[in-house]
Amino acid sequence: MNKHSSRVAPAKGKLGVLLPGMGAVTSTFIAGVELAKKGKGRLIGSLTQMQTIRLGKRYEHRSPLIKDFVPLAGLSDLVFGGWDLFPDNMHEAVLKAGVLDRWQVEPVRRELEAVRPMPAVWDPAYLRNLKATHAKKGRTKWDLAQQLLADIERFQKRAGVDRLVMLWCGSTEILPNDSPSHRCLTALEKGLRENDPAIPPSMIYAYAAAKLGIPYGNGAPNLSGDVPALVELAEKTGSPIAGKDFKTGQTLMKTTIAPMLKARMLSLRGWYSTNILGNRDGEVLDDPGSFKTKEKSKMSVLDTILEPELYPELYGRYHHKVRIDYYPPRGDAKEGWDNIDIAGWLEMPMQIKINFLCRDSILAAPIALDLVLFLDLAKRSGLRGIQEWLSFYFKSPQCRADLSPEHNIFIQHLKLKNTLRLLMGEEVLDHSGLDYYDPDKGLPAPAPAAKPLSRDQGKSRKRPVTAP
Repeated sequence: MNKHSSRVAPAKGKLGVLLPGMGAVTSTFIAGVELAKKGKGRLIGSLTQMQTIRLGKRYEHRSPLIKDFVPLAGLSDLVFGGWDLFPDNMHEAVLKAGVLDRWQVEPVRRELEAVRPMPAVWDPAYLRNLKATHAKKGRTKWDLAQQLLADIERFQKRAGVDRLVMLWCGSTEILPNDSPSHRCLTALEKGLRENDPAIPPSMIYAYAAAKLGIPYGNGAPNLSGDVPALVELAEKTGSPIAGKDFKTGQTLMKTTIAPMLKARMLSLRGWYSTNILGNRDGEVLDDPGSFKTKEKSKMSVLDTILEPELYPELYGRYHHKVRIDYYPPRGDAKEGWDNIDIAGWLEMPMQIKINFLCRDSILAAPIALDLVLFLDLAKRSGLRGIQEWLSFYFKSPQCRADLSPEHNIFIQHLKLKNTLRLLMGEEVLDHSGLDYYDPDKGLPAPAPAAKPLSRDQGKSRKRPVTAP
């Protein structure tokens, strides 16, 4: 066994999955997993369950399923719990969300009814369009954090789980103002005790998870764990953290199409995006403050991918517009419509039009499953702090403060798989191709032995390429 795979602890025992926000996404996620446990549903969209990973050279024909390559928790080992602003159990929640039909979830009705949310942390200043009926009460935000810590400990004992993961699946909060409380752990804990208004509920959940060394993922554009104070705490306690905002519909399209435009050096003149949705997320985003948070997340991707500072003639002056409209009859069946104005040879104009009739929770559920399993893997691998290799799943990926996030979905995908290869001691893939063929016979040549990098080469971002 190599030095990398030997440090990955096995996935023994039960894995507790704690989910702040138990509405459409969470109920769809849990229903799908419970159905799959009984062989009554395929978890399409999940890399951990359905995708293979290539190992070595193409002519070696080694492409195991990811779940057979890395030691992930099994579906039968997942035990669900969480918090919500409303007391509905997961069977009631899934029917109210309207994502799945009653007949689809009937085989797991008993399992869904057994999952009941704990009272949630709520602050109406951060979520104006929802009125909580199942919320915690506390004199200070510190008191609320202590209640969450107690909830987690009770859940672990009651459910008999060996490990825990927390994944925020709640609504989009209004972004808080910058505060000294965000800058270091000491200041954050002082802010919790003093009820700093710049500490939103999601940040309290992130604090509770990181305090206990529990992996934490953030599926909304909330600031949540993306502040220096919580990165400091996660590093200290060995908690892997990742976020922000599940990449599901329209941004999935943007991070796919924009790399193509850049790869072909096609000019972008304008990108108009509008969304229609009617679920709880749409109701929340009908508030201008919550929409502003989501808008920032959705609009951040194009500049990072297109790099207008390097290509001002092609991408220096495009117009980008994003709209989200709450339309209750649509329910969870979201529609994302994009009009993309581009230009090619001799400035000739062209257009791309995309009408994505998607289902938000159906796209988010496999992301939730993968993140739960990969965050648990990160913890067992001794990885701590920001997990940038999980950027593939997020609209606004969390990364080191001195770096820009990577938004190109193809680079994100390669980074994710290469991280898995590294953890298991396999060589990473760079697809250079220069070592594939014997130049004399046109046949596959043995891969040359890897040479260790010198200290200076390890720092360099450019790797010399030589013909075999």
